[in-house]
Amino acid sequence: MDDVNRCDGKGVFGSVSTEGDAAADGRHQRISGPGTCGIAVMAKASAPGRTKTRLVPPLTFDEAAALNTAFLMDIADNLLLAARHAAIAGYAAYAPPASEGFFRGVLPPAIGLIDASMPNFGDCLFRTIQEIVARGHASAVVLNSDSPTLPTAFLVETAEMLARPGERAVLGPSSDGGYYLFGLKTAHRRLFDEIAWSTERVAAQTLERAREIGLDVHTLPVWYDVDDIEGLRRLTGEVYRPRSSKSDVDGHEPHHPVETALLMQRLWVDGEFNQRREEFRQAESAAAGAA
Repeated sequence: MDDVNRCDGKGVFGSVSTEGDAAADGRHQRISGPGTCGIAVMAKASAPGRTKTRLVPPLTFDEAAALNTAFLMDIADNLLLAARHAAIAGYAAYAPPASEGFFRGVLPPAIGLIDASMPNFGDCLFRTIQEIVARGHASAVVLNSDSPTLPTAFLVETAEMLARPGERAVLGPSSDGGYYLFGLKTAHRRLFDEIAWSTERVAAQTLERAREIGLDVHTLPVWYDVDDIEGLRRLTGEVYRPRSSKSDVDGHEPHHPVETALLMQRLWVDGEFNQRREEFRQAESAAAGAA
């Protein structure tokens, strides 16, 4: 979770929230009510020079902003896919505060919106958890916007674990020491206090806070963030590898990020990205040698 690139009918699982004409005709429905799990991606409106800047270089600022939009669209798709298998409602907890129009333009109507603009990243996360619970969901989850290939099965497992009786949290650790997902049944303020955000200590410190308040934590498998060149390299490999015949919710099978794949094919044809990545590495090595 990266604070730089974040801040009435009845259905099977409860009441159905609809927004706009597309929702009214049944194509997009957001489930809410007792027993449902609200999952919100921490989303920042795409703008060159303000989003995914850690990927510049090898990307340009325009490419990084376009990649941010593709990630958001693919994560929304992943949430809607997971909702076919568990009682999940998808949200985008967005920043900056005047960017609601951007998200309504790129995300499907079934994805609800939460204004999560706060000065401190921990406050953004806590406010999002509080708002999801206030909207009537039995549990609330915050999700990063840097993992477009996160296995759908992890989202389903999160909702299922939080639906079980008793207090608990669910944490999805990132390979960099942070977390890509954190879910709760109750909004515990302490879990977001005294955390060194954007460091390799975030997950460990969060687990410490959970121990302090006696909260059991279910830990998901480790996954990765695409917030540096190595993450981008791994993403490239996943996007271009042959698709598996396994189900979308089968174990650790990565979610196929359709929009991200289309963007990469359009921008980086004929191995252009690999060439740029190598040029960037050589420039880094030269700079390190000069120092």
